[in-house]
Amino acid sequence: MRVEPPVPATALAAIREALAGAGAQPVDAPILQPLNLLLDLAGEAMRARLFVVQAEGGAEACLRPDFTAAVARQHIDSGATAGRYVYEGPAFRSEPEGQRPEEFVQLGVELFAPAGPATVEADAEIASLAWRAALAGGRKDLTLWLGDVGLFAAFIESLKLPDALSARLKRVAGRPRLLWAELGRAGEAAAPAAGGGQLAAMLSGLSEPQAAAMLEEVWALAGVEPVGGRGPGEIAARLVRRAEAARAPALTKPQAEAIEAFMAISQAPAAALLQVRALAGKGAGIDAALADWDARLAKLADIPAERLRFTPALGHAFDYYDGITLEVRSDALGADRPVASGGRYDSLLARLGGTADARAVGCVVRPWRAYAGGEA
Repeated sequence: MRVEPPVPATALAAIREALAGAGAQPVDAPILQPLNLLLDLAGEAMRARLFVVQAEGGAEACLRPDFTAAVARQHIDSGATAGRYVYEGPAFRSEPEGQRPEEFVQLGVELFAPAGPATVEADAEIASLAWRAALAGGRKDLTLWLGDVGLFAAFIESLKLPDALSARLKRVAGRPRLLWAELGRAGEAAAPAAGGGQLAAMLSGLSEPQAAAMLEEVWALAGVEPVGGRGPGEIAARLVRRAEAARAPALTKPQAEAIEAFMAISQAPAAALLQVRALAGKGAGIDAALADWDARLAKLADIPAERLRFTPALGHAFDYYDGITLEVRSDALGADRPVASGGRYDSLLARLGGTADARAVGCVVRPWRAYAGGEA
């Protein structure tokens, strides 16, 4: 396994000090994490980048690819309604091209709180922490990129699309490949079910327990042994979503063009938000989302304007982000090697067993990338 070189103590201390401003409690997380959970959060495509382990007769696990989900699970298990946590330790991701380290150090902060007006302030606080921590490594070529999965949802609502189509677009907002596939079928009629689609169509008319039971019966008749640890309920739910996607209407060409224009926005924040306003329809949701951005940007006024960019399509490998997204990028390293990243992931807490009104936002910094003498 390729291991990232150590960062000099003085540079690492400066990055730690920047994150200490959050006043957070230090935590750790188990290196072994449940594989099924990570695949649900990032999709099967992530499997190739995970280090998978399995004890004889046991469920599959993986070395933690990052800390966010693990820290969120610990927070939920604690029963606390609010919490601030800071962490530091190794994370592991396979790099098929063989040019990058597969074990690397992450430092990060996660903030948890009940729903309320302070979410915008927490977003701005996390963006500022990520910026200051990345800057503490000594690089002079950094830019803070901002995006918003929630703004995409509000924009889609403003277009007044059919409910099924609107829901599907929101669901794939954090997965660019799936979103562009949806845009690519603009103007097409709904496809008839065929092959595996027929089974999906049959399952879609059943309750979740009924669909899982039918799938188990089909497996038994065909002599199929499922692998990978996924249960019939999970697989049935995916098949049902596929059937719904096939039956639902496609976007019209003008609707697809409006969404493509929205996704292509990449400018200084003030100009970018003006573009969003020009492209969007009318609605309370889009007005509120844009007002929240005015408030966030006012709290980020200490970051040089020329070092801020806004692109609503900014996403990450894991699709649990549902609000603000952020990356601190180095000109030398490029867009695919961010120095810091993070965002808001309220819905993840409910998926992990938390309460529906729980809120969460966080960021992670890669110190070897932040260090001026580090990754090149």
